[in-house]
Amino acid sequence: MILRADLPGERLDAFLARSVPDLTRSAAQKLIEEGCVVRNGKPGKKNDKLNLDDEIRVTIPEAKPVDIQPVEMALDIVYEDEDVVVINKPKGLVVHPAAGHQDDTLVNGLLYALGDDLSGINGELRPGIVHRIDKDTSGLLAVAKNDFSHRMLASQLKDHTMARTYEAIVCGSFREDSGTVDAPIGRHPSDRKKMCVTQRNSKEAVTHWEVVARYRGYTHVRCRLETGRTHQIRVHMAHIGHPILGDTVYGHKKPELGQDSQCLHAGALCFQHPRDLHPVMVFAELPEYFKQVLAKLEKMG
Repeated sequence: MILRADLPGERLDAFLARSVPDLTRSAAQKLIEEGCVVRNGKPGKKNDKLNLDDEIRVTIPEAKPVDIQPVEMALDIVYEDEDVVVINKPKGLVVHPAAGHQDDTLVNGLLYALGDDLSGINGELRPGIVHRIDKDTSGLLAVAKNDFSHRMLASQLKDHTMARTYEAIVCGSFREDSGTVDAPIGRHPSDRKKMCVTQRNSKEAVTHWEVVARYRGYTHVRCRLETGRTHQIRVHMAHIGHPILGDTVYGHKKPELGQDSQCLHAGALCFQHPRDLHPVMVFAELPEYFKQVLAKLEKMG
């Protein structure tokens, strides 16, 4: 791939992240460190300042074969064609392999069900996975069957044209019927496993919410993501004083109403199909655990 610098003074890694589809800045830096980026005939450095019309040659290595064991498991496939699969993920299922979860993840199940019909754009750990949801969040997840679809869907995530809507039960009552949380999210300064609202080393994060139903001490809300930061809804709801029921990381430390993990469900996913851009709208009804909590709240009055 041959590119031409168009912003004098821009760093090489920033230019690559902006110019190459589905390439993050950290991934760009890795390519540079591995000698896959040549600037005007010489190996590039990540902090190189570019001149107008500098020639940048980029070699993107083939995705490494996945070293992940296919595992047969029941997958709730709610939409599928030759390019895309949408899975309704149950609460408790980890999306991709990590420490402590090497052969019991959604990726293991996808490899068994789809085999080679998965994109390899994310390398070893997340074949086909365009975006992810937390282990204890249930609901819809888009999976790409090929690299073309992966790039197209990833670009929709980046420009906020993929619409993701979540159902949540939060603690407390709202005076308003709807609102927006516009607060940047970054890594927690003292707990690296957590995120927080912060101005330091953060990224823009916007969540729109509306009340679905009010109960004594709790509220059923619907949240629409404008951005997609890690733990975004959980962090934003806690930030405005309404942590998600059962979220012992960002909310109340003791389980309530029998819930020791967040009541959060990705119920709707809308995107443009990668091939012809026709709208695809997929919905997943509330899971049983969510319905049971609502039934308890109804009885409480």
